[in-house]
Amino acid sequence: MTDIPIFEFPCEPWTISTDPARLDLGHVHHWLSTASYWAEGVPLDVVERCFRHSCAFGVYAEDGSLAGFARVVTDYASFGYVADVFILPERRGHGLGKLLVEAMLAHPDLQGLRRWLLMTQDAHGLYGQYGFTPLRNPLRAMERHDPGVYGPRR
Repeated sequence: MTDIPIFEFPCEPWTISTDPARLDLGHVHHWLSTASYWAEGVPLDVVERCFRHSCAFGVYAEDGSLAGFARVVTDYASFGYVADVFILPERRGHGLGKLLVEAMLAHPDLQGLRRWLLMTQDAHGLYGQYGFTPLRNPLRAMERHDPGVYGPRR
């Protein structure tokens, strides 16, 4: 990973930060591996590797506890893939999903990207508010999924 400065997004009383020292990857791993539909069973070493090669955003309560997480897989020049977005169930209802998307899109080192991409099963309304649309030409998109690596195919 390149030396990208820490980014803090003002959203009192919450804090959204890319400071890696603040992020409890054990907590992130637990949620992803047990509660997400897209990363069920993901091993900790995979989460750690993903973190090292992404721009990771933590959402924190006033007491510093984790309220949510997201990461952008990016080359910091032309492309960003939004992944592993979650707000803990007990922290939902405060607009934190919106704040998290706003923080990702406001990050100074992610400005000017030609294309942003994400996949979601249930948050189309959220991302649509920020200009995300269905693929313009889905016949151009392809994927490769290696079953059995971890988790179900979704």
